[in-house]
Amino acid sequence: MYDSIQGMIDKFHRKAENDEKLRDKLDGVVKTMNIDLGDETYSMKLDNAKITDYREGVVDGADIVFISTPENLQALIDGTLRPMRGYLTKKFTVKGKLEDIMYLKSLF
Repeated sequence: MYDSIQGMIDKFHRKAENDEKLRDKLDGVVKTMNIDLGDETYSMKLDNAKITDYREGVVDGADIVFISTPENLQALIDGTLRPMRGYLTKKFTVKGKLEDIMYLKSLF
């Protein structure tokens, strides 16, 4: 999954480069995120419209925690699972403040 998530990050960076509205929305936003896929865990930091510090493992006190399976995360990345449908059917759960969780929409 590491490479698939990296691909999602690269896509986000391309989008942010070309979307001034997105950059403005994320200006000054600093959030940490953990991804828990059971046997695999990852973390990253959203920092002023850039994702940094992407690595295996988790960070303590993350603002957002995304919990799912590798298969469901891959389906989200591929677009075969729509975020709202995945959330409502409990294909994944997200923990954090609602305001923080809304930043996830920028990634998909």
